[in-house]
Amino acid sequence: MGPAVDPGRKFRILSPTEERLLMTRRLLSILLFSAILLWGIGPALAQETKFDQKLEVAGEVYLELMGAPDRKVPKHLIDSAKCVAVIPNVYKGALFGLGGRHGNGVISCHDAEGVWSPPSFIEITGGSFGLQIGGEAIDLVLFFMNERGVLSLLGSKFEIGGDASVAAGPYGRTAEASTDIKLKAEIYSYARSRGLFAGVAFEGSRLAPDNKANRKYYGQTVDAESVLFDHRVPRRPASASRFTALLP
Repeated sequence: MGPAVDPGRKFRILSPTEERLLMTRRLLSILLFSAILLWGIGPALAQETKFDQKLEVAGEVYLELMGAPDRKVPKHLIDSAKCVAVIPNVYKGALFGLGGRHGNGVISCHDAEGVWSPPSFIEITGGSFGLQIGGEAIDLVLFFMNERGVLSLLGSKFEIGGDASVAAGPYGRTAEASTDIKLKAEIYSYARSRGLFAGVAFEGSRLAPDNKANRKYYGQTVDAESVLFDHRVPRRPASASRFTALLP
């Protein structure tokens, strides 16, 4: 037997025009709800994609540096490094003797057991003076040999070469074979140029934590020192794990 029907209840058959009107209202309601939902989560998804892409590019830059056969970074330098910073696409330009640079990247440090921390975002800025004209974009990889330089970076902006000694990183088969290289600098830098630049300049670059990027990436305010040395983050996105998996 079918369900009981209330004989007192009356049903009205909708006309084709009323049916179309009802379906249109339902469709508009669905579209409005979808728009509100996307308006709320769209910016967050865009930001997440932006930082995921930054980590992806940083990982590619690091792998390309490690994979260069004729410009190989010595293994004992890699093994001795406490932290690694990768800053892709540092833009540097100059005109009429005045120049500047800016870029954003990431840094990770490992603990005594060799476990790498979640990445912390950083930014590099600087000005320069001298006989120069042109512009370039470089990929920059920095190996921090001790915690002092990183702690200076985290406390406030510090100047590479001023607050921490920096040297051009050794590379190639000769450096790899030599066991006499004394790693006296606190930071060793490797750069790959993809543009044009001419001249000589007296210049200094400043590094600082990018707290705004860290907050957007991890979903809340985080302390860069806690991220790097205590590995403490509210969540660990997959892109963070993919990046640190590439480190030695």
